[in-house]
Amino acid sequence: MSLAELERFLAAEFPQAFHPESGLTIEAVWHGGGRVRQAYQPQFVRPGGTISGPTMMALADFTMYVGLLASIGPVPLAVTTNLNINFLRKPEPRDLVAECRLLKLGKRLAVGEVGLFSDGTVEPVAHVTSTYSIPRK
Repeated sequence: MSLAELERFLAAEFPQAFHPESGLTIEAVWHGGGRVRQAYQPQFVRPGGTISGPTMMALADFTMYVGLLASIGPVPLAVTTNLNINFLRKPEPRDLVAECRLLKLGKRLAVGEVGLFSDGTVEPVAHVTSTYSIPRK
């Protein structure tokens, strides 16, 4: 799917996550991956001044879904079956950028990894591995 096709699909099929107020921007997609930006929002910060884990997990999961759909087309019922996150360092209070790379794309399962970065940094703040189940056609 192209970036424009994917945005239209997500706005129609997944509006609870992908809407103008969400702060999510799909920056790029390609076969086997994609890059998504989560705009910084003060409500993402937890005590201690770090961006919350649930915010980072949601961004990673959404980015994996974007990378998968970019590769297999509009399959709304593809679902997460596993997500593992390693928090590596404290994220800065700024936008988060997530980049997905599919490691294996099969008929029924896709396995990928997502790197999360504070905008403008080269060291990841988290590393995620995830598996998606792809429904039968």
